[in-house]
Amino acid sequence: MTTTRTEPSRQMSWDIPPASVADVLTRARQAVPLLREAAPRTEELRRLPDTVVDVLRQVGAWRAVMPTEWGGPELGSVEQAQLLEILAQGDASAAWCAMIGMDSGIYAGYLEDAAAKELYGDIDTITAGALFPTGRAEKVSGGYVLSGTWRFASCVHHAQILMASCIVHEDGVPVADPLTGQPRQWRVFAARPEQFEIHDTWYSTGLAGSGSNDYSCQDLFVPAEHAFSLSRPRRPGPLLRTPDAVQRKMPGIPLGLARAALDHAIDMAEGRADRETGTPWTSDLRVHEAIGRSLMELNAARASVYESLSRQWEALCSGGEDLRARRIDSALARTFAFKTARRVVQRLYDLVGGAAVYRRSSPFDRWLRDVHTMCQHAVAQDAVLQMAGVVALGGEPPNPVNPALAVSLPAA
Repeated sequence: MTTTRTEPSRQMSWDIPPASVADVLTRARQAVPLLREAAPRTEELRRLPDTVVDVLRQVGAWRAVMPTEWGGPELGSVEQAQLLEILAQGDASAAWCAMIGMDSGIYAGYLEDAAAKELYGDIDTITAGALFPTGRAEKVSGGYVLSGTWRFASCVHHAQILMASCIVHEDGVPVADPLTGQPRQWRVFAARPEQFEIHDTWYSTGLAGSGSNDYSCQDLFVPAEHAFSLSRPRRPGPLLRTPDAVQRKMPGIPLGLARAALDHAIDMAEGRADRETGTPWTSDLRVHEAIGRSLMELNAARASVYESLSRQWEALCSGGEDLRARRIDSALARTFAFKTARRVVQRLYDLVGGAAVYRRSSPFDRWLRDVHTMCQHAVAQDAVLQMAGVVALGGEPPNPVNPALAVSLPAA
């Protein structure tokens, strides 16, 4: 992928919203220098500056997955990953928030039309929140009463909708899920951020600007129409046919971050020499190997991501292939992308040496911390490899409460 190499623009403005997928991607490329310039301030604030939130709005990131009949560009999974890959070359925290916020277009597809229009009447609405069901929902007349604490609400400071996932109870007892046949009923609930208590917990190694704080509620009533299951989409089409739609785009971020680091190292080579030997970097075999190996690994990871996403998308559109096999392929490519990006950035950080450790003068310090932090996400863990191995050997993975491992949930 070619990296944007334009001078920073201190002010960006488009008179009209993006009209197409191509328009969104073009605007994203134009925004990269601004995101890169704002990255130190973003990290300092531990949340996105309002100016960056507005840039992402003008790019079309928040509306990226909204359907065309609502006026959105409706990016498919491949294009979503491409958008994040571009944005991450500017700043990984901004890209991470875009990844979370654009899920508005996905969640809207699980709600009945009236509820979706109520919550997402503005197609630039930003959603935050967790899918892992650490809360409890007691079924009552007309809805549910929620209590619990959730972690990692990236972009919560700018969200208008906050999702909370729970295991459903009736009369204090967990109930089975009639949609999936699982012994526990996992539901996602949409509410307003002001209905929760936001906890200032995000003092992190990296991705500091994502503002991924914890949040909680006690006895919060949510109407039944604002609850949904990831196994029952309401909007037809390939995007929601399997419940991994929120994850398919994720590898764009490590790919974009690693590409930015690699391009920066290549740019540094001109005029730089080894301090001890005086050998110019452009003539240094050690530098040649590090750059070449990083190119090889990053290109392989990127090819795997987009090949598996394309094949999965074709299967989702046709319905004629083994969707579970395609989901596993993309999950493995996703995990590989995260792990490869971490390896590439660490190698380049080591190559740069002592100059890389300075937070104010070297972006490598932030890139290294960002990539290590994002690799703590569930999609980058060895449990994904274990799940794939179980399925390859003819077995069934455990009860898929974790959406990162949910390969058995049937689509309605």
